[in-house]
Amino acid sequence: MSELSSYESFSIEVKDHIAHVQFSRPEALNTMNKAFWLELPRCMQDIEANTDARVIVISSTGKHFSAGMDLGVFSDPKAVPMNGDPGRMAENLRRVVLQLQDTLTSLEKIRLPVLAAIHGGCIGGALDLVCAADSRYCTEDAYFTIKETELGMTADVGTLQRLPKLMPEGVVRELAYTGRKFSATEAQNLGFVNAVYADQEAMLAAVMDIAGQIAANSPLAVTGCKEMLNYSRDHSVEDSLKYMATWQAGMFRPTDMMKSFQAKAQKQAPQYDALFPVKPLFDQ
Repeated sequence: MSELSSYESFSIEVKDHIAHVQFSRPEALNTMNKAFWLELPRCMQDIEANTDARVIVISSTGKHFSAGMDLGVFSDPKAVPMNGDPGRMAENLRRVVLQLQDTLTSLEKIRLPVLAAIHGGCIGGALDLVCAADSRYCTEDAYFTIKETELGMTADVGTLQRLPKLMPEGVVRELAYTGRKFSATEAQNLGFVNAVYADQEAMLAAVMDIAGQIAANSPLAVTGCKEMLNYSRDHSVEDSLKYMATWQAGMFRPTDMMKSFQAKAQKQAPQYDALFPVKPLFDQ
């Protein structure tokens, strides 16, 4: 197993099949700077390729989970030219936004479940990020806001597309149009977060316990669940049922089920084989 790369924006610890990714720029309120956008998909791929992790927990440090997009991302004239032909500038900006979207979509594309543990402010781009996680948990002091509206722009990297799948659309529209903060309690009542905890220590203990329960299951069964749930969100019931049947025909094998039955009979925890690591094509 290879060593993990080092990252400017994150620290990573892998233990008991759980990868804990923490934002590591508390002095800058963990704003999502240029390094963050480049590093996040690499970090996800690194965990898949070079660790035995079966679930990922994302948390943060300092006062806030993240204050969102670092405005320096758009002030770089090399990335976002501000003069020249309008059509060409528009085409370039569209491509930049698609690349930013792909960064957060990496949380969905990775075959491992991603659990977000949120404290303090989860603002703007940070809300886009946690919307792409599989499940969300937060502290009592957490709050969320679609900050972009208040700043004079439309949120563009995932919140407006994913949030209506996670809570009532009418509420999402209100939150988007007003840009107001919504609290941990409101987020839980709307079903956006699974649970609310008194403080970060209690939250991380609980989320790690949930991650441990996930990691104890067959990794093939768990990744199948994620694949099916993501597909079903974006397709009809009929199409999703057909895909499920095809997946099962190709992926289901009795090996893990037999291990489950044997372990239960012996009153032991089952030991499942790891999935093959995800590597680049023709990686040596």
